[in-house]
Amino acid sequence: MLHYLNKHLAPLPQHVSARALIENVSRRAFLKGSAAGGGLVVAMQLLPFNAAEAFETYDHGGHAMPHGVVMDPHLFVSIDPDGTVNIVTIRSEMGTGARTSLPMVIADELDADWTMVKITQAEGDEPKYGNQDTDGSRSMRHHIQVCRQMGASVRHMLRQAAADAWGVDVAEVQAINHEVIHEGSGNRAGYGDMGQAAMALAAPDITTIDYKDESEFRYIGKGEVQIYDLHDITTGAAIYGADVVLDGMKYAVVARPPVVGGKVKSVDDSAALAVPGVERVIQLDGHTMPAKFLPLGGVAVVANNTYAALKGRDALVIEWDDGPHAVYNSAAYMEEMKATAEQPGKAIRDQGDVDAALSSAAKTFARTYTQDHMAHIPMEPPAALANYADGKLEIWAPVQSPYGTRQDVAEYTGVPIEDVRVNVTLLGGGFGRKSKCDYVHEAAKLSMEVGAPVRVQWTRQDDVQHSFYHTTSAERIEVALDADNKPTGMLYRSVAPSILSTFAEDSGYQFFIEYGMGFADLPFEIDNIRCENGQAMAHTRIGWFRSVSNIPRAWAVQSFAAELAEELGKDQKEMLLELIGSPRIIDPKATAMPEDLWNYGDPYDEFPNDTGRLANVVELAAEKAGWGKELPEGEGLGIAVHRSFLTYVAAVCHVKVEADGTVRVPEVHMGVDCGFPANPERIESQMQGAAVQGMTVALNSGITFKDGRAEQSNFDDYDVVRIDNYPQDVYVHVVPHKFETHATGVGEPGVPPIAPAIVNAIFNATGKRLRHLPIRPEDIRDA
Repeated sequence: MLHYLNKHLAPLPQHVSARALIENVSRRAFLKGSAAGGGLVVAMQLLPFNAAEAFETYDHGGHAMPHGVVMDPHLFVSIDPDGTVNIVTIRSEMGTGARTSLPMVIADELDADWTMVKITQAEGDEPKYGNQDTDGSRSMRHHIQVCRQMGASVRHMLRQAAADAWGVDVAEVQAINHEVIHEGSGNRAGYGDMGQAAMALAAPDITTIDYKDESEFRYIGKGEVQIYDLHDITTGAAIYGADVVLDGMKYAVVARPPVVGGKVKSVDDSAALAVPGVERVIQLDGHTMPAKFLPLGGVAVVANNTYAALKGRDALVIEWDDGPHAVYNSAAYMEEMKATAEQPGKAIRDQGDVDAALSSAAKTFARTYTQDHMAHIPMEPPAALANYADGKLEIWAPVQSPYGTRQDVAEYTGVPIEDVRVNVTLLGGGFGRKSKCDYVHEAAKLSMEVGAPVRVQWTRQDDVQHSFYHTTSAERIEVALDADNKPTGMLYRSVAPSILSTFAEDSGYQFFIEYGMGFADLPFEIDNIRCENGQAMAHTRIGWFRSVSNIPRAWAVQSFAAELAEELGKDQKEMLLELIGSPRIIDPKATAMPEDLWNYGDPYDEFPNDTGRLANVVELAAEKAGWGKELPEGEGLGIAVHRSFLTYVAAVCHVKVEADGTVRVPEVHMGVDCGFPANPERIESQMQGAAVQGMTVALNSGITFKDGRAEQSNFDDYDVVRIDNYPQDVYVHVVPHKFETHATGVGEPGVPPIAPAIVNAIFNATGKRLRHLPIRPEDIRDA
C-alpha cells in the first residue's frame, strides 16, 4: 500500500513500460560478501519493454509497482561448488512464509534439493531488487511466474554446461534432484560440479525455456515445505530486531507526546540523569499531522542498558503542550460519525435510482454498525538499531518496507541514500505496523547525536499508545424491499477517518484504495445501489492494519445480511446467497463502480470479482461446518463471506456463550478460493492465524481516546485471545485450481469474515444482536 500512497500523493518520474530479461552477471556486482569462487549466479533484471522479447507470464500489478520506473523484483541465485543453492529473498518474514515460499518456487523449477538451499535476506535496495514491500498479500501473486522463470533458467544453464562438457545435445540432458544426467552415456554430475562452466554461458532466451508441467512440481502446491526459519524460531536462535548487538552500542527509550502533534513544554531530567547507567537525555523534535512516518518527538533517554533507560524515562518530569488534537474524545466522535452516516454524503457509486427505490419500497430496513480503533500489537514491539559512522548510516530493523525505510531515513537525516543501508531482521509479527518506520527514524537520529550505535526499544505500552491505528468507523446500510420482500435498492454510507490523513492534508474523506475494499465493490445483485462517504476528520495517526478497511466493511455488510434474514424470516446462509445473486463476473461500468476502482493494484480483466466463486466458498464452508445442524442451548453457528486481496473467504464460526457473557469458539470452518494454492501449508497457517486475529478483532480489540490520549496501554486493557479461549479447531478448506488460475493473496483475506461470523453466531445462540466492535461479555449480558 505504501507505494500506491506515495504515487497518489507525489508526482513520480515517467513510467517506463518494462518486461523482464534474465542475464548472466557477476556475483560480486550484486551480492557483496557472498561466497566466492566457481559458482553460478543469475539475476533477473528489468529492462525497458523494447529491450526484451515478450514472455509468457501472468498479467499482474507487479509490473506496475511505482518506483520511478516499472520494475519486477530482481531475484538472485548462486550455486556453490559444494552444491549449495543460495537464493536471495526480497520479502520480509513475519509469519506469512513469503521469505520461504518464493525461494521454494525457484527451487522447484530448478529441481533443487530443498535441504541444499540456503536463503539470504536482501538489504533494502529496490533499484537492484525491485519492489520489496511485504504488504498487500501480493508476494506470491506478483512473483510466482518470475520465480519459475528464474529457476527454469538456472536449470537450463546447468543442462547446457553439462551438454557442452559431455559433447551431447542439451535436449538429451536432464536436471533431476540436484543432478544433471545424460542417460545415454551414464554421465551424471551434481549441480555444484557444473556451476563454473555454466557461469560462462549466456543466459537463455526466456521465451525458449522449458517449464515443468504442473504434474512434475515437487514443492509447489504440495504443502510439504516448512518455513525456512522454523528451527531457529522454535529453538530461540532466530534473530529479531532486538537481538542484534554491536560493540559499544547504547540503548534508548523515548517519552513521546501522549497526544499526536503535542510538544515538550518543559522537562526536568535531573532525576533521570542520576539513574545508574543513564548517559544522556536528548529532546527529539516532533511533527504535526500529516507527517507520514516521521517520529512523534519527545524526550529520549540513552543508557548503557535497557533497564537503566526505562528507569530513567520513568524519572523524567515533563510538561506537555498537547496541541489541537487534545479535543479527541472517542465517545463523542462516535456519535458524530453515526449522525454523519444518517446524512447524505459524497456519492462514490450510484447505480440505478436508489432514491426512487427507497421512496417506492413496500418497506425499508436500516442498521448502523460501528467499530473502535485497533492497534496491531505484534508480539515483538518495534525496535531498531542504527549505527552512524564515517558519514554512513547502517540500520538493522524488523521492517516490512526496507527500501521505503531507507528512502525515508535518508530524507529525514540528510544522509545521502547511497550511504544508508537497511538490513532486515525477522519480524515478530507486523500486520502493517512495521511498514511505518518512525522507530527507525528515532534510532538513526539518536545514533547521529550520540556518535555510537543506538538501539531504540519500544515497550508494549509505547506500542499500544503511539501506534498508527486502524480506523474507527460507522457503517450504515439501508435496503428497500418490494411487496415480495425482494431487495430493490441499497444505500450504504461509510464514515471513517482515512489513512490518507497520515500522508496529506486531511479532507475528512476516504480515498480510492479504501473505497475498493468491500464498499464501492459491493457484490450484491441489486438493481439500485448507492455508496456514499461521509466526512470524518482524523485526530490520531491512521495506518493500515491486516486487511485494512475490509474489516469494517465485512463487519457491516455481513452483519446486515444476517439481520435482514432475521427480519424476513429467512436462513442466514440462504439470505446471503440471495443477495450475492447469480454467478457472474461483475461489470464495474454496468454497476456504476468508480472509474478508479481499486482492485488491489491488479488488472480487473485478469482478477475480476466473480460472484460464482464468492457463493461457492459460502457453500463450501457451510457444508463442512454442518450448517443447519441442531446445537445445544447457548450455542450457534454464524456465517460470513468477503472478497479481499483478490481472494474469496467464507467462515462459519461455532460459538458457545456462557452465562457471564464469555464467548468461546470451539470450531471454525473456512472456505478459501485463492486461485492456484502455491503453498498449502502456508495457506492453512495464515487462515488459522486469521481466525485467531479475527476473534481478537471481535472480542478484544478497541482503542479509545480521551482528551487526545489513548486510554489503553497494555494487554490488561487491550487484550488478545489467549490459550484458554481461542478458536480451538480451525478447518481450512481450499478450493483446488490448476496453475492457470492466478494465485492470489492469503496473508490478509482470512480476517474480515471472522468477526461478523462470530457475532452472527452469538445471535443464533442467544437471540441478542450486537452492532459495535469489540464485544465485551457485559455487552452480551446487558443486550
